[in-house]
Parts: sequence; structure tokens; C-alpha cells
Amino acid sequence: MGVILKPIDIVDDITKEEFFEKYLKPRKPVVIKNMARKWPAYQKWTMDYMKQTVGDVEVPLYDSSKADPAAPINASAAKMKFADYIDLIQREPTDLRIFLFDPIKQAPKLLDDYIFPKDLMGGFLDKYPNMFFGGKGSVTFLHYDIDMAHIFHTHFNGRKHILLFDYKWKDRLYQIPYATYALEDYDIENPDFSKFPALDGVEGIECFLEHGDTLFMPTGWWHWMKYLDGSFSISLRAWDKSWAVKAHSLWNLTVQRNFDNFMKKNFKAKYMTWKEKKAIERANYALKRGLPK
Repeated sequence: MGVILKPIDIVDDITKEEFFEKYLKPRKPVVIKNMARKWPAYQKWTMDYMKQTVGDVEVPLYDSSKADPAAPINASAAKMKFADYIDLIQREPTDLRIFLFDPIKQAPKLLDDYIFPKDLMGGFLDKYPNMFFGGKGSVTFLHYDIDMAHIFHTHFNGRKHILLFDYKWKDRLYQIPYATYALEDYDIENPDFSKFPALDGVEGIECFLEHGDTLFMPTGWWHWMKYLDGSFSISLRAWDKSWAVKAHSLWNLTVQRNFDNFMKKNFKAKYMTWKEKKAIERANYALKRGLPK
């Protein structure tokens, strides 16, 4: 059976009413082709433009290596000047990525280049949205966003392969306890079902983004991303109206994260070994019970 992947819904344009009924209310992902084509960024945001506009600021870089059990979440692997990094990802494949970086703070004129899709929904959060850059072949490990926001994720200058899974599959995806990511020992593109049997039968959505495509990713959706070219994206985040979702976000950002960092600092590898063992136990239990129903 394997991992069961359906193609994502794709629309050119969409009305507020249709977006609410078909995607926001049922929390279902969709790709909107024309949203960013109305932005100045669609024409302007080349690699050279970003390099010239943001300049020589030093940025943290991340790779695909397994997280250090003693390190705080989102600890970087290396640092490099932004312009040098852009040269690198244009020149050759690399697994080095930039994420949770705000180039717009360095170059406020970028604020004029995109438009929040307030014609579709309200609740947008960031004056300075995050941007993500990756070299060809680099991978963002399987996770969901800790703040539980809705995401409009627009891609530029290349292609990106994305796998999406509803939050209800978290146990079968081997979610690490007290974290928002999955066990890093399997490749979701080509899993070994003999070692990770709970993945067999998991249902997801497959998506390919090209320059100017916008993915709407509802709150809590797990995502894995692979850069098929050296390229970059911007994420515009919006709150869900549900107070339960906001409470979940607050718990993740305060209680869960602080507890996890405390345990990592004090128990290091022993704590990580326990977490990985627990993730496997939960996955096997969910598989045995046929969850989620």
C-alpha cells in the first residue's frame, strides 16, 4: 500500500466565498496560481535582485543532519554572508538552507513587493514575514509549524516538491514527544516500511510549486519540502479564529518549548533516546488500533 498521496487542488483564482467554503473552513490545502502574479515581486524577485537588496548581512544556515539532542531547537549548522549564499545556491546543489530569516527587516523596500491576501481572509500576523532559501536537493524535515498559523507559502525562482499530511496522522508519522517534528530516521519520499510500519497506509497530499505559485497550508498541517532548484519562498501567516487553536499555539510556544529545552539541556542524549523510543511506541499503537479513524 505505501504512503498514499493524492494530488493537491489547483486553482487559477478564487473568490473569498469559495476559498472559505472549500479550503479555510474544512482546513484543506490548495495551490493558487495567480495570487502572486499580481505582486511586483513576481517580476522583481530574481536571485540578483535579492542579493543586491539584502546585501552582505551574515545569515545562519541549516543542513539535513539529525538534530543534536543537546542543542536548542533551530540551532544553526553554519553562517555565511547572504550574497555569498545566493551565489552558492545558483552555482551548485547544496543541502544548506536559510529559514526563519527576515530579509525584509534588512531591506524594508521589499515590503512594497508583495500583498497580503486580505481579500481571502483576515488575521495576518507579521509585518516582516519569514523567507526560506534552499539549494538544489536540500530538504526541510517533516514537521508542522509550532504557532499553528495558516500559511500562504509563495515560491520564487525554481521548483519545490512538497508532501502534506493532516494533523490527525501525527502519531503514525512518528511525532517526537514535546516537539513539532517527526523522527528523523526515515525518508518520507522513500520510507522503509519494514523498519517504520506505521507509515504504511498514511494518507497525504503531493504538491509541486513553480515560480509564483502560492500554497495555502491550513493550521496544523505537517509538511516536508524539497528544493528541486536553488530557489526561495515567502510565508504569510494568519491566525485561525478558533480559540482552541490559539491555545494550542500558546502551549507549544511556552510550556512545551521551555520544558523541551530544559530537558535537552539537562539530560541530552538520554532524553532524546527516550523521545525516539516513545515516538515508535505511539506509532505502533496507532497502527495496531487502526488510527486515525
